[in-house]
Amino acid sequence: MPSSAGPKPTGPVLVIDFGAQYAQLIARRVREAQVYSEVVPHTASADEILRRNPAAIVLSGGPASVYAPGAPEITREVFDAGIPVFGICYGFQLLARALGGTVERTGTSEYGRTELYRSGSGGLLHGNLPARHPVWMSHGDSVTGAPPGAEVTAHSDGSPVAAFEDPERRIAGVQYHPEVAHSPHGQEILRRFLHEIAGLRPTWTTASIVDEQVAAIREQVGEGRAICGLSGGVDSAVAAALVHRAIGDRLTCVFVDHGLLRAGERAQVEHDFVAATGVRLVTIDAREEFLAALSGVTDPEAKRKIIGHEFIRIFEKAERDLAAQGDYRYLVQGTLYPDVVESGGGSGTANIKSHHNVGGLPEELAFELVEPLRSLFKDEVRRVGLELGLPETIVHRQPFPGPGLAIRVVGEVTGERLETLRAADAIAREELTLAGLDREIWQCPVVLLADVRSVGVQGDGRTYGHPIVLRPVCSEDAMTADWSRLPYDVLERISTRVTNEVPGVTRVVLDVTSKPPGTIEWE
Repeated sequence: MPSSAGPKPTGPVLVIDFGAQYAQLIARRVREAQVYSEVVPHTASADEILRRNPAAIVLSGGPASVYAPGAPEITREVFDAGIPVFGICYGFQLLARALGGTVERTGTSEYGRTELYRSGSGGLLHGNLPARHPVWMSHGDSVTGAPPGAEVTAHSDGSPVAAFEDPERRIAGVQYHPEVAHSPHGQEILRRFLHEIAGLRPTWTTASIVDEQVAAIREQVGEGRAICGLSGGVDSAVAAALVHRAIGDRLTCVFVDHGLLRAGERAQVEHDFVAATGVRLVTIDAREEFLAALSGVTDPEAKRKIIGHEFIRIFEKAERDLAAQGDYRYLVQGTLYPDVVESGGGSGTANIKSHHNVGGLPEELAFELVEPLRSLFKDEVRRVGLELGLPETIVHRQPFPGPGLAIRVVGEVTGERLETLRAADAIAREELTLAGLDREIWQCPVVLLADVRSVGVQGDGRTYGHPIVLRPVCSEDAMTADWSRLPYDVLERISTRVTNEVPGVTRVVLDVTSKPPGTIEWE
């Protein structure tokens, strides 16, 4: 559980990030084994790491070579602290070298799908798994000699030591990436390390998240009052439900209808969410104000800043209106772990998304933040929502950006363009639901290219309208994503309906870009 939940018998499993593409995914896999984990940069000092009393340490992969000048390292003090350690790829080589093993550039690299062969009994990690099975490799160097006392438990054609373990010292590692789906037994390997070698109990459960966060919220807020800005999305809804369970009617939710919502979302908040939670809700109709503020603006970053400014202005007014009922000192936000990372809250990350609720608020808005989801991934948030009794329609709602449809209109945002996009989006969502694909895709942003026109033929005449872009993606936490291979008949129905039913749209196109290099949203 996040540090705000109070002390624990042991700290989290720390995933030390050596520049890996999959560091966040490793943390998620550890949590799937019901053990809490956090990611820390490799630049963290030994004192910083040991001060957190880690239950275990996982060394991530990374692009460097362990023997290159300036390669990321971890001090021997950490290895000598008696903490269970598991190495992956670069972390595996680092662990091997630190403990007296040998790492060399053999001239044989392995990238992508690779056959792994069990060595001997396979030890605790690979025992009773198939003697030969596929894994996902990505390395140029190889471990050619295991550390003294460690048993080699797997090898491949290019890696004489593809896994080793020393259960007595509680250390182990693998050359491949167990965290990715391309390593079908990878989750079992991580589970075995955490439970059988590190000796950690599977206590990170949905019920424990709820209990610990409710306790943390009560400790933070005390007898105070809190405001939560509901967006209609799952993040703010679950955050509000958690805080409401903790402090009851001392929470007031403020729902701002900025006119940038999708079809039906206001009703979903005002009826479904309130019915499920009993929360106090104030709705503010600010459609005209937001539309006026966005008039003439085409730059996506400017749109975000304008929307953020308007929200702050509205919350200032809401705070003044509520002040007569008590001192509202706390503001609830549905910030998630990926939000923190992508907004520059993690080591070495760029400010990819400026609209996320991280980084604090202006000084004149004197709220203290309550962020009960700050250390959670989206799938964990959904499970918490179900635990709290929220309706499936809210819990499994597709992720939706904070600035709403404003960043799905490429160009100036106008009332007419919003109605066009809302209609097309509603058709796409309806057809995906009818096809039973809601759970198979992460989300399907629908984008209006407002500043682009293309020729079409409707009836017996030529038309000149806008293209609509479908952006269906599959992902686990939005850190990476791939485009979803939707059935052609579903795409055909969406295209036919949109071009027939939505005035001013002459073309529907499909975005087949993965993330990276493209982001999920267009702006």
